[in-house]
Amino acid sequence: QVQLVESGGGLVQPGGSLRLSCAASGGIFNIHHMAWFRQAPGKERELVAAIAVGKSTNYADSVKGRFFISRDNAKKMVYLQMESLKSEDTAVYYCTADETFSSVVDGRGTYWGQGTQVTVSS
Repeated sequence: QVQLVESGGGLVQPGGSLRLSCAASGGIFNIHHMAWFRQAPGKERELVAAIAVGKSTNYADSVKGRFFISRDNAKKMVYLQMESLKSEDTAVYYCTADETFSSVVDGRGTYWGQGTQVTVSS
């Protein structure tokens, strides 16, 4: 079993930056592919960014060039650096993990965190 705990959310002004962290415990971290999803009120959950065990990455078109996903296998951490934030980035952000990359990318990851709220507003 893998437990995931997100942190780092909060209120930020448009154009600002924020770094989300996802701490993993249990299981073997470096065999799990990881991803960040988000869900805004009234909208479906969507992929933000994914990172494979080998550290290749996928990004949603809406965040390319603004968000950056990384992982530290030694610390069992995944990060999402978010820059040039926009009001439309407001959502609850979730961390997810799975041993299969396609499952992580498709939102069918086995493990999910509780989420952290990101609000972009002036």
